Amino acid sequence: MAERPTLTQWVTDLRAGKVSSCELVRASLARIEASQARLNAFVTVTADEAMAQAEAADRDLAAGRGGPLAGVPIAHKDLFCTAGVRTTCGSRMLENFVAPYDATVVARLRAAGAVMLGKLNMDEFAMGSSNETSHFGPVRNPWNTDRVPGGSSGGSAAAVAAGLVSAATATDTGGSIRQPASFCGVTGIKPTYGRVSRYGMIAFASSLDQGGVIAASAEDCARVLGVMAGFDPRDSTSVDVAVPDYLDALDAPLAGIRIGVLREFFDPGLDARYERCVRDALALFERLGARLREVSLPNIPRSVPAYYVVAPAECSSNLARYDGVRFGHRCREPRDLEDLYKRSRSEGFGAEVKRRIMTGTYVLSAGYYDAYYLKAQRVRRLITADFERAFGAVDLLMGPTTPTTAFALGAKSADPVTMYLNDIYTISANLAGLPAMSVPCGFVEGLPAGLQIIGPHFAEQRLLHAAHRYQLETDWHRRVPERCP
Repeated sequence: MAERPTLTQWVTDLRAGKVSSCELVRASLARIEASQARLNAFVTVTADEAMAQAEAADRDLAAGRGGPLAGVPIAHKDLFCTAGVRTTCGSRMLENFVAPYDATVVARLRAAGAVMLGKLNMDEFAMGSSNETSHFGPVRNPWNTDRVPGGSSGGSAAAVAAGLVSAATATDTGGSIRQPASFCGVTGIKPTYGRVSRYGMIAFASSLDQGGVIAASAEDCARVLGVMAGFDPRDSTSVDVAVPDYLDALDAPLAGIRIGVLREFFDPGLDARYERCVRDALALFERLGARLREVSLPNIPRSVPAYYVVAPAECSSNLARYDGVRFGHRCREPRDLEDLYKRSRSEGFGAEVKRRIMTGTYVLSAGYYDAYYLKAQRVRRLITADFERAFGAVDLLMGPTTPTTAFALGAKSADPVTMYLNDIYTISANLAGLPAMSVPCGFVEGLPAGLQIIGPHFAEQRLLHAAHRYQLETDWHRRVPERCP
């Protein structure tokens, strides 16, 4: 099986003059063109702009200048605003929206010299677990195009897995970085809530959304996250905590690190073959010097019902702005203001978005706020307390990322509850605002499986260190699908 080139390799080769940014970008654009009909990973490709940025990066590199990612081709999930390039959120509602400014994440990566190839497909307004809700059609998994890539960052994961880009931005509200990373056999990290600016990142659920990165390896993620992270005064949820050098001490030994194995994640719903992959990964950590112990978080089973009250409530509030008046899709020839509102929103939003808006509006309505929303927030606090107690005894928590490998396209579309349960192992980290990541740990019948690593607040460096040490001993993260362009 072929191996996937890493962003770290490209950074090294660019600095050494072994390859030019223009060469990398031309090759990436050719792979995107060759794969688009099969994978549908991109919504917008910015070929001319990318070549101009690559030429500028090559001039900087030749002069001994350039940022830490100078000349490296990447792409952005299509909910990060990009000046002069449309940002659709995978929705008809914003199909023609062109932002007048860059999101902070985009601006920081641009300043670091990264070359943007375009915008990546996603579940509409980041609502979905399969990347089947996009107005622009489903993304397909490069390992098996009859399977989903996971969502909502399915375009990001598929693009990295297929070698179309070296890294991609992504967001995680209830598992939308980790789950597609697991399904596509790549590495993805969701940092602590507030670590990465949400300015210019179009909101789904404001207390849960967090930007992150998907790449081939933990080392690649460390390089990109180091550029993205940091305080932003324009984001009221941004936390002013110093960002360490994520590359520092990546190679340090793991001896003595305490790993908690999450009992609740090894439940009857976990595929037995997937469990073997995770258990093998845990055994390797033990051989590397880690100390394993079982840890119980008794309120974890309440994560899904709590999440599917809190997230729709916040989405109902955030998406109220799309009314056909200020911006977004507007219906043709409305009879009056009420007709304008109704038809613009009915035409602009897809079925899953409408479902969550209706659910959120209901739980926030008079007479139901205390019974549902307030109770869900109390459960959220219990889940957070479980994690706090666990991290008093261990340094990291580990378990499976998802109950199964990637499922077939359309297999769960008719049953929203079954679809929602696919995020059962990832949601709790969002409710508690914790950093978490997924790393490839094996295959089940040709489809990747992922190991999830969760840490205490602002412990991204610890997660990346553990993942990197694991990846030095394995090659799961380097494997690529046979049909990659």
